[in-house]
Amino acid sequence: MAVGFVLRWNLRNFFRLHASIAGNLHHPTQIFKANNSLSYKNNRLRRSFHNTSSLFVSGKESSSIDLSGIFPPIVTPFEDDEEVSYAKLEENFSKWNDIPFKEGYRQDYPFAWLWLDRVSKVLLLSLGEAGYVVQGSNGEYPYLRPDEKIDLVRKVRELAPKDKLIIAGSGCEATRDTIEMTKKMAEAGADAALVVTPCFYKNQMTVEALEKHFVKVAENSPIPVILYSVPANTGIDLVAQCVNKLSSHPNIVGLKDSGGDISKISYILHETAANDFQVLAGSASFLLASYHLGAVGGVCALANVLGREVCHLHEAFKQGKIEEAKLLQHKMILPNIADDDDGEGLKKWANVFKVTKNGGVPALKKSMEFFGYYGGPTRSPLLPLKDSSILELKEIFKFFDGFQD
Repeated sequence: MAVGFVLRWNLRNFFRLHASIAGNLHHPTQIFKANNSLSYKNNRLRRSFHNTSSLFVSGKESSSIDLSGIFPPIVTPFEDDEEVSYAKLEENFSKWNDIPFKEGYRQDYPFAWLWLDRVSKVLLLSLGEAGYVVQGSNGEYPYLRPDEKIDLVRKVRELAPKDKLIIAGSGCEATRDTIEMTKKMAEAGADAALVVTPCFYKNQMTVEALEKHFVKVAENSPIPVILYSVPANTGIDLVAQCVNKLSSHPNIVGLKDSGGDISKISYILHETAANDFQVLAGSASFLLASYHLGAVGGVCALANVLGREVCHLHEAFKQGKIEEAKLLQHKMILPNIADDDDGEGLKKWANVFKVTKNGGVPALKKSMEFFGYYGGPTRSPLLPLKDSSILELKEIFKFFDGFQD
């Protein structure tokens, strides 16, 4: 069984490697990026093969996972009595599964055929392509019972296509609880664990304490670990020096950074380049800037509502359409644009970003309902939106395709 796991991951990386080469060579302006991508993937593939023998000694496989693409941090749907609604979750997935949160392999096929035989073609078709984050901040994970968290991951694994990655939030306040929850998430079908910083005793959460916490979790986790820094919610910013040190651990594969400090992200990407460490932007507001620095993807709340638009930015950058990507990014972050032909369009995107940043989960859930998704109530003590706020949301979103009043 262990050998099978290693072979499965190595085959997965092998075909991703060749598909990546093919895709980049379709765009001559990205030859330099293609070389970097080849080096990154080849290093991970080589390390995975070299570490195969250690599997039989430690009982743990070498961590290898591709985090590139857009991962919506899905909301948890509740009924009016605040019980989890699995029926509504299924309805949402029937729509989310139609969105290409990571494209590219299909357009790469003509070139990839030079290396791949008929069997390989079939394998290439089945490779994982981005996926979903369950129990992120937008999933209201602090308000869920342990059994609900596990059941949700199990259900999402059932509803999502088999080639989609499932990243499950498993962070708890105590290290031993985090380890236990991470193991249960793996058993439920998670491909990776998203581990947030403990924060209740924030004054005691020193760099040393956090390093020991994450290392112990990683050492005992059967799946790869992704660090999660969200200072707006926890009051703790996982500092770059701590991340850089943790990046050398073979089972810590990446970071979701929701702080938005671009200089910090740049420093982390520079210092961890040799460790096959992957960074995910934690918001659509700084997605493009993160891509320019070397981030591989994003966990964006906005993708719950406007998934295709967020993916458009991702694909525009990947295909070398930088000006197009810049325009899309500007529409997400600029506060006000006056005397501009596209001023109204830029304003509406800025307002949409304010929804996810300032309105929180209640506003995000209500926004989803304008586009045919189920948002539903939040769990107490989060308060529902006031009527005036709902009207404001409608004014913001009514310009977008698919809006339903």
